[in-house]
Amino acid sequence: MKKFCVAVELGCGKGHITRHLSSENIEMIYQCDSSPKMLEKSKISEDIQTFKMIVDEEYLPFAENSVDVFVSSLNFHWINDLPSVFEQIQRALKPDGVLIASMFGGETLFELRSSLQLAETEREGGFSPHISPFARIRDIGDLLTRAGYTMLTIVALCIQYYDNLLSLMRKFCDLTKLPFLFCKTDTDEIKVNYPTMFELLEDLRGMGETNAAWNRKPCIHRDSLLAASAIYRDMYGNEDRTIPATFEIIYLIGWKPHESQAKPAKRGSGKISMKTISNLENVKGGTIE
Repeated sequence: MKKFCVAVELGCGKGHITRHLSSENIEMIYQCDSSPKMLEKSKISEDIQTFKMIVDEEYLPFAENSVDVFVSSLNFHWINDLPSVFEQIQRALKPDGVLIASMFGGETLFELRSSLQLAETEREGGFSPHISPFARIRDIGDLLTRAGYTMLTIVALCIQYYDNLLSLMRKFCDLTKLPFLFCKTDTDEIKVNYPTMFELLEDLRGMGETNAAWNRKPCIHRDSLLAASAIYRDMYGNEDRTIPATFEIIYLIGWKPHESQAKPAKRGSGKISMKTISNLENVKGGTIE
């Protein structure tokens, strides 16, 4: 297994990733967050040299070709200029360095978003965005490719159901324990069931995941909220009278180019026609028998 000398955790929060790392994989890590209070609470791995830094993720302080691996968990949706950040990370990575991250995708909270829009349109004659914008997986792949990363794939995973937020957070914790030396971009759609829309809103406030838009509408009228709750249950409600809330998680991994990495064969160098693909079990030495 490859060992990384220098690692950076962006948006470390309470150290959700760092505490699961070991000196077998990482020698030194920089925990970065824009919140000093979060850095104070951040947990560290006892056998890894750790430095805590107050960092604005949109202006990274790392020199070119100085970092082996960047990791980030559910933080990129707070960044305004994501293309620039991907480029800065790619510049700071050493050749054959890697970015490993997870972030909320475009389908996150689509039930809540559409219910609020329909309710506000009905009661107030128009609507304002009340859910933070999230990137689509297609856009993330394009941005990573444009920023110069290599070896990207996109795979859709299963849909899972959770009865409450605690079960969901346990899922996130388990994800940080997975081996990370592979090259893929995945999506995972997680549904959490709530008694009503108002319990969902309370959980979002507790998570610090309310609307982050600068020009957002400061409040929603009571009538609009009650109408949104009814629309939510009518359009998306479960048979047991609970409502689902979808959280789409995009897992992404991108490598900085290096001469040792696998490269596609030159155009026209193939020796087997795609027309004969059904006979590949009989292929020997590049000829069809």
